[in-house]
Formats: sequence, structure tokens, C-alpha cells
Amino acid sequence: MKRFCFFRWLPALLTMAVIFWFSSQPSTELPSFGLVDRIIKKSGHIFEYAVLAYCLWYALEFRKDRRWLAWLIALFYAASDEFHQSFVPGRFPSLWDVAIFDNLGALIGLWLRSGFWKKSDQLKNPDRQ
Repeated sequence: MKRFCFFRWLPALLTMAVIFWFSSQPSTELPSFGLVDRIIKKSGHIFEYAVLAYCLWYALEFRKDRRWLAWLIALFYAASDEFHQSFVPGRFPSLWDVAIFDNLGALIGLWLRSGFWKKSDQLKNPDRQ
């Protein structure tokens, strides 16, 4: 059995800390982007959970059989973060954010890594296509 490596988990933990910090900001301190406000903020959800899922899978050594675990941890963290927002002034939890935007981001992060993995395998072993 391999030894637990804290440093492999550090990027995921730092990403979680950044997400927690952003969601701790009261609504009065958040910038408003006018007409495109919703698009920018929902895109932020997608981006941050794509990064988190990628970092989680990295911590799990990019093993294909653990990809679902990285996705599940990212969704669990998204749900806990939405719960956390219910205690922040002017912020409200949203199951839609978890189910759609955070989930989509996590899936995109894992999908992108899977695509790069296949590409690097093909470059290393061009005869095995």
C-alpha cells in the first residue's frame, strides 16, 4: 500500500480554501458586473470546480478507477460550501449551483484531464491506437 502524500493533496486543499474565501464574502462586498453579472459569476462556479476536480484527481494519482471519487468529493464540497453560504450575510444556498454549475465544472475538469491523458498515451505509444 502506498504512503499518503500530503503534498499531492495540497493543490486541492488550497483550491478549497480559495472557494471558501470567495463564498465567505458578504453580498455587499461582491462586485456587480451589470448585465453580465450572472454569466460571470456562474462561469466562476464552473471554473473553480473544474480546477478543484482536477486537483482532487491529481491527489488520487490520476487513477482512472478513482475519477468518480474526485467528482464525488468535488460535489460534496460544493454542497457543503452552499450550506456555508447560508450563514454569510446576503448570500443564499442554491441547489442549482451544485447540481448544474459546480457539477458541470467538475465534469469538465475531469474530462479535460482524461483527454490529455489519452493524447499523452498516444504520443508515448503511437503503435497502441
